[in-house]
Amino acid sequence: MSKENNTAPEPANGYSGSNIQILEGLEAVRKRPGMYIGSTDLPGLHHLVYEIVDNCIDEAMAGECNQIDVQILPDNYIKVTDNGRGIPTDIHPKAGISTVEVVLTKLHAGGKFGDGAYKVSGGLHGVGVSVVNALSKHVKVEVARDGKLHCIEFERGKTLYPLKVSGKSNKRGTTVLFRADEIIFDTLEYRYDTIVSRLRELAFLNKGVEINISDLRGEEIRKDTFMYKGGIVEFIKTLTEHKHPLHKKTVHIQGEKENVQVEIVMEYCNNYSEQIFTYVNAIHTKEGGTHLEGFRSALTRAINEHKKVLGTEKKDKKAKKDKKEELILTGDDVREGLTAIITILIPNPQFEGQTKMKLGNGEVKGIVQSLVYEKLIEFFDQNPSEAKKIIEKCLSAASARIAARKAKELVRRKSALEGTGLPGKLADCTSKDAEIGELFIVEGDSAGGSAKQGRDRNFQAILPLKGKITNVEKAKLENILGDSEVSALITAIGTGIGEDFDMKKLRYHKIVIMTDADVDGAHIQTLILTFFFRYMQPIIENGYLYIARPPLYLVSSGKEKNYAYDDTEKNLIINKQKDKNYILQRYKGLGEMNPEQLWETTMSPTNRVFMQVSMDDAVAAEQTFIILMGDEVEPRRRFIETNAAKAVELDI
Repeated sequence: MSKENNTAPEPANGYSGSNIQILEGLEAVRKRPGMYIGSTDLPGLHHLVYEIVDNCIDEAMAGECNQIDVQILPDNYIKVTDNGRGIPTDIHPKAGISTVEVVLTKLHAGGKFGDGAYKVSGGLHGVGVSVVNALSKHVKVEVARDGKLHCIEFERGKTLYPLKVSGKSNKRGTTVLFRADEIIFDTLEYRYDTIVSRLRELAFLNKGVEINISDLRGEEIRKDTFMYKGGIVEFIKTLTEHKHPLHKKTVHIQGEKENVQVEIVMEYCNNYSEQIFTYVNAIHTKEGGTHLEGFRSALTRAINEHKKVLGTEKKDKKAKKDKKEELILTGDDVREGLTAIITILIPNPQFEGQTKMKLGNGEVKGIVQSLVYEKLIEFFDQNPSEAKKIIEKCLSAASARIAARKAKELVRRKSALEGTGLPGKLADCTSKDAEIGELFIVEGDSAGGSAKQGRDRNFQAILPLKGKITNVEKAKLENILGDSEVSALITAIGTGIGEDFDMKKLRYHKIVIMTDADVDGAHIQTLILTFFFRYMQPIIENGYLYIARPPLYLVSSGKEKNYAYDDTEKNLIINKQKDKNYILQRYKGLGEMNPEQLWETTMSPTNRVFMQVSMDDAVAAEQTFIILMGDEVEPRRRFIETNAAKAVELDI
């Protein structure tokens, strides 16, 4: 029998309790900021502003606040003020410090967990303002309450001094002044238009609440005020301003069930794209969720049911021959040309992640579904002429879908016969790793030839497009798929479009639009951007779409070559030449560059300049594409007149 060894064994691979870190207070947030705000780039930076503003909106939804002021100050400070009740200033019974300090320094502390303080709120985890404090270099909070002005300050989440009375006040409300920490964030430069987009949206969703924003960073102060008495009814009128609604009366659904308040407005227009915005407690749920699922299900069911009542399908000749066969409208059919806003108020929202992109409450789907179905059938019964126009639009979409499906099948059969399943004009890369793969969409065969010769074939693929692709803003899907260039583009990317779209099948994580720096090149670029916005929007949202920026000039002096991307850069290069003889070459097109030049200036990861396509303001993007690519000439003329002065590098 062996003697027992009481000596503790050595930790495997040196892994012991000393390797385990315990992060106190807000240290966990500073260690892993992405878990709380999504990222540390521009979206994450702006998320700090939204967290503070959302707290003000919670006061507004509680009926305690009707004015919110946001200021972007010099040195990238943000100041947010509301006229709500003010954060409680008394000593917290459990923490033994002021409630203001608790809210700013303790995660999962707030008035949104128990009953009474907020019936509904956008905050779920109670981490919003404390996360802002954790990720800021400096925070100062002032609370006007009970005739007194209280003040407290923090540095990188640490309290500089406890809450103190700094004066008297006959007002009420909370002011939060903060400066994000440059140690955490890649940039501290806020985009005014991005913040404006969110504040305008909040004003629509909270009718009667005035939201002001001002940017005091430059010599010229920018200001905007938003206040909408009509709420989301005004919102949808803004969205459909240039779309030509098919029916005069807006479908407006309101109802409450099991403490869930639902409000929906919708309009059908004579275009082919679908635009649905969803919100929960004034938070934009960009990825939808159970409220969107309930709406879509009810919409499809209600329209199919009312189609039978109107007997619209009898107009279909095929249906006359075979009465047993009934055309069943799909979800895509009933949503073609639809613009809708869905907003719900719910006591205990369950979001997927702190950034609140998707609603997960299972019970909401059934609630929204039953309310929408009931109210839609009621609207159709009371407004037969409007119902007829909507259903005729859906039937037209179904006919186009069937034609488009045949076109897709033809494309698939053709690809199968060709063997590879990829367009013949595509010069693919050898790597099959989508994460490193790059697809250059090039204008014309000449530039395509240079790009194919100059590329790194290991990870760079080239797809030359001949001429201008179909303007998808004005065309039905069947016509879009009939365009061989669009068909080649869809096949090369691999995701499919519409109901077939699958992000997992994306073949390249960098899709680069590379066109000439002239008017035609800009038009082709816009046509391609419109296609991605309408049919492959997740590619934009995930940051996979780019625009290449080729140089405009080559300044040669002997063996020395310098490329300039604009006139300012060109003039700087020329001024440095002093008395040297130089040759100035202006590139009118990519085809003028030999393969080595194209690689060196535009395709080489070392030297190239790419602009990533992003979509900070979906509403503004929608309006811009409709104005630029739609049917109406007058709005386009006004847009050009308004923005002409902002244009640079204009080639006429």
